[in-house]
Amino acid sequence: MLSLPFTTAPFSLLRAMAPSLHCLPVFFALIILVAADQQPPTTLLTNDSVSSRPNALVLLVSKNEATNLHVVDIQKRTPLKPVPLVLDVNGRSLWVDCESNYLSSTYNAPQCHSTQCSRANLHDCRTCSAQTRPGCHNNTCGLNAANPISGETAFGELAQDVLSIPSTDGSSLGQLVTIPQFLFACAPSSLAQKGFPPAVQGVVGLGHTSIALPTQLASHFGFQQKFALCLTSPLNHGVLFLGEAPYRLHPGIDVSHPLGSTPLSISREGEYFIQVTSIRINERVVPVNPALLNRRPGSTLISTTTPYTVLEHSIYQTFTQFYANQMSWAPRVQPIAPFGLCFDATKMTATQIGPEVANIDLVLHNRNNVWRIVGANSMVQPRPGVWCLGFVDGGSNPKAPIILGSYQLEDNLLQFDLARSKLGFSSSLLFRGTHCGNFFVGSAQTSAAKEEKHV
Repeated sequence: MLSLPFTTAPFSLLRAMAPSLHCLPVFFALIILVAADQQPPTTLLTNDSVSSRPNALVLLVSKNEATNLHVVDIQKRTPLKPVPLVLDVNGRSLWVDCESNYLSSTYNAPQCHSTQCSRANLHDCRTCSAQTRPGCHNNTCGLNAANPISGETAFGELAQDVLSIPSTDGSSLGQLVTIPQFLFACAPSSLAQKGFPPAVQGVVGLGHTSIALPTQLASHFGFQQKFALCLTSPLNHGVLFLGEAPYRLHPGIDVSHPLGSTPLSISREGEYFIQVTSIRINERVVPVNPALLNRRPGSTLISTTTPYTVLEHSIYQTFTQFYANQMSWAPRVQPIAPFGLCFDATKMTATQIGPEVANIDLVLHNRNNVWRIVGANSMVQPRPGVWCLGFVDGGSNPKAPIILGSYQLEDNLLQFDLARSKLGFSSSLLFRGTHCGNFFVGSAQTSAAKEEKHV
């Protein structure tokens, strides 16, 4: 094919052909050929490329025993590097410490008023007087990053970089897929130094915001805004599913159904609330002030950074006294902080679902919709020979009357369906002969690290 530059070929050809008008058809044919040669090739979206997009992604979650925080390793940067981050179900974004040896050839700080800043709903421009580095550029977007343990915040830089995450068929880890320009916050080192496990470099937020992890992944890969959380003890790895079910745990049980369901309310800050209308112990209603349970956006905040369920002071007093009455057969021992009610473990029977104790039911939006908390989630063993009720006094003004802590969430599957504003919950998976540490990893983890796919 003729390879003359399109901008000059037609005029030189015209001068050459002017004496011979009968050559005009040839001239126009040449123009068409030259123009066609200059067009970019068309990219076809084949069935193979469509099917290569994952329906779900997965992250393994470990529990740090010293802090009771849950941590995930996320592959970021170029070259890829595992970055340990605290899991915060209500966090507004993913943020990392960029002051401590953040090295990446693909780091980018979007300019102020850019499309990326608009997507993150950021309108503040920032300057940085120190030497230019990741987290320190002029005329970029500023945003607050929060430490959910200390409560401190710091002003950081909106950034973009590569993020890779394993795909899944719901049964095991698959190959890595990559978002080349994942938006996150670059924060100062001081923010990651208070209350976090050693080596943790930030937070991965799952809150309902425009740049939280579930939102960006759903947008990039085209699946529904849905994720499922299955936490476990320090002895095993829990799992975070992002995207569509199934969610299979050994021995092949799809724990995505059946699930109870209740409306999911979302605060202005993107936090997740449900409405607990009453509490029952051994099927008997605890006489809690109804006004405390009728708050908006909901009486109960779900938290992965609060180790044990926190109750407003008056609820706590009524609840623990009622529980003690229902457990009058069990000898009590001196409480061990932060717990206020403890028992002699040698007098209790161990079962598949924890110590044999009074069941606790959280009654949700109707009386037939109940989240049951069994002994494995209600009782904590702070030392051998002692079981304590794993609920703590939150004082007179906690963030919510009930804050469901991560210990009460362990070995329960929670599915956050953001498109339908619903929370699916399994209650204890121990009833079904499995637990959250039963997600199959095996050799798939090794193969996933070796085979990376850009989608």
